[in-house]
Amino acid sequence: MTAMSRSALEYYQDTQLDLATILRTLFDHKRLIAGVVGFFAVIGLGFAILATPIYQANVMIQIEPKRVGLDATPEINTKPNAVSQATAEIELIRSRSVLGQVVSELDLDVVHQPKYLPGLGAYMARHFKPTADQPIAAPLMGLDTYAWGGEKFEVATLEVPDSLLGKKMTLVAGEGGQYRLLDSDGDLLLKGQVGELATGSDVSLKVDTLQARPGTEFTLARNRSLVTQLDYQTKLKVAEAGKDSGIVYLSLEDPDPAHANRVLNEVSRLYVQQNVERSSAEAEQRLQFLRSQLPIVRGELTKAENALHDYQMRSKSVDISQETRSLLDQVVAADNSISELKLKRPDLDRLYTRQHPTQVALTNQINQLEAQKATMQAKVHNLPETQQELLRLTREQQVTNQTYTQLLNKTQEQDIIRAGNIGNVRIIDKADANVEEPVKPMRKLIVAISILLGALVAVAIIFIRQAFDRGIVNPDDIENLGIPVYASVPLSRLQDRLTKGRQSRNGGTEAKLLSIAEPSELAVESLRSLRTSLHFAMLEARNNILMISSPSPAVGKSFVSSNLAVIIAQTGKKVLLIDADMRKGYLHKVLGLQPRHGLSDALAARLSNREVINGTAVDNLHFISCGFAAPNPSELLMHDNFHKLLRELSPKYDLVIIDTPPIMAVTDAALVGRQAGTTLLVARFGKSSIKEVESAKRRLAQNGVLVKGAIFNGIERKASTAEYDCSAYDYSPGKK
Repeated sequence: MTAMSRSALEYYQDTQLDLATILRTLFDHKRLIAGVVGFFAVIGLGFAILATPIYQANVMIQIEPKRVGLDATPEINTKPNAVSQATAEIELIRSRSVLGQVVSELDLDVVHQPKYLPGLGAYMARHFKPTADQPIAAPLMGLDTYAWGGEKFEVATLEVPDSLLGKKMTLVAGEGGQYRLLDSDGDLLLKGQVGELATGSDVSLKVDTLQARPGTEFTLARNRSLVTQLDYQTKLKVAEAGKDSGIVYLSLEDPDPAHANRVLNEVSRLYVQQNVERSSAEAEQRLQFLRSQLPIVRGELTKAENALHDYQMRSKSVDISQETRSLLDQVVAADNSISELKLKRPDLDRLYTRQHPTQVALTNQINQLEAQKATMQAKVHNLPETQQELLRLTREQQVTNQTYTQLLNKTQEQDIIRAGNIGNVRIIDKADANVEEPVKPMRKLIVAISILLGALVAVAIIFIRQAFDRGIVNPDDIENLGIPVYASVPLSRLQDRLTKGRQSRNGGTEAKLLSIAEPSELAVESLRSLRTSLHFAMLEARNNILMISSPSPAVGKSFVSSNLAVIIAQTGKKVLLIDADMRKGYLHKVLGLQPRHGLSDALAARLSNREVINGTAVDNLHFISCGFAAPNPSELLMHDNFHKLLRELSPKYDLVIIDTPPIMAVTDAALVGRQAGTTLLVARFGKSSIKEVESAKRRLAQNGVLVKGAIFNGIERKASTAEYDCSAYDYSPGKK
């Protein structure tokens, strides 16, 4: 295998390990994840249920191509990158010109609603079913200022000074249709009666309908028209169904579907009306142009007729020859055709470029007619001078006459078009909203997002805790400090129940030792393994005194000391257990004893060693309690009396176990450790940190105490630490 392939394999294995560790960590915190996810799911579900439903009204409008020119030719935009006609119409629909009229017609700048209890009030009001006996819901918990359902409030007129525009006011219902209007500071603005115009403080208000309990409050405000228009520009959604489809959809969302329908219908009506007016204005402009040209062409016709008549009188030539007549007809026809084609040119210029096939064809036709006309003009030069002049004047008269006739016809046609103009847009579907299915809130989506958000928050909490929690979960971390781990003791739930039972009985006489209550417990088996390890570890010790300490409190040091003493005593060896924590010692409670005297009394020389030794319920196990709380425990341990006590008692026992206070809290453990031949530290799974263990080892070393080994206590069965879980090898009776 090449170095590159080995590197890739190692990277893959590391990736797999990291992913497996993450999954195991998440599994270990499944209760936390379930709790957080459940909490977020409940919040999301509550919001989905309590949130005000929003309904959507829709309108469909068809936009047809514009018709331009005298013959109303449909406008087709062939210019590259040209803006769609529907795009321009959409902007017109959303213009303030349209929405401003809608706001004015429907008084949308006047907003009012009942005052509901935050969170729950609107939901209860929506679900209240009024009856003839109870048209208005009764208030809950005496909160009669809030609306609870069945209230009705309609405003006909509201005029306020500029200083109150956009400011919320409060209308308080009274008896017999009376009401009071208060400003945002609670000051009275006016008093009024339903159906009557009330004035006061430059405010005019007319209320058409007010159905509410006396004391019920309503919020009332008049916004600036521009602010309302901009607000509805945001709310109003306008979109084309498809590119160049000519179908435009208008939609508006609102808690009140009837209000949404009313606004959309008004928007579409005013837009269509403006479109018709705009089209009529264009037709009117074309009609005015045609009418302005009629007198001019009529004057030219009169002038041409007079010129022809005068020439005929002077030349005494009444008519032209047959040949000249034929040539005249051809020239006039060519002139008329050219005039008609040139009249089409301005309209085609609005629709197409000069390179468009339609424009090219028109140009070719004009060129052909011009060529024919030039040929006929050459024939005219061959005629006698009198015939030429007569032909010219006759042609001008006839061409002008036909032009005048065309203008007159077009004027009449345009007048008819203007009178019957209906614009190029029409409403296909009027506004309607599905009151059975609101568009918001989307309950399923909200709950799904809430669950997902809860899962993300739970995972974030777990990894943040993991980042800041430096508790040891691997005994290898302790051994990396040069401290061998003699035993890994799993967490015992039974011991927790025994401890709580002891506390609830407040110092009862029954021993609460796991090694006695449940000898087959895995934690007890681990301590038996420790007993075996200690047998060999203490062979070269200078004495039979074993000190058990810990870096910090609440790691199970006293649990290890007391149960280890019981297990060793059960083998027939004489064991003395000393509680050297003269500040907070409680081993006497664990053993079910109530001694009056203890170590503090012996060190203070008030009692002899024999008087402070207590027997226990376990054969071969004796116990010296901490005694009464001493004000100077460290001084007592430094006194020679402590050395004398151990020197006198050590030969009488096979093992002396001393339980001390935490080394990082006080110096007592360092003083006791000088007298002990073997020192063990207790570290707790997930609680004790590497720095604490290292600091405890260093502090003891500074005082000349060598830490022989460590006991890893309280190991919890977790997926992320499965390889260190000794509880997986349960071999208690009844297990196979």
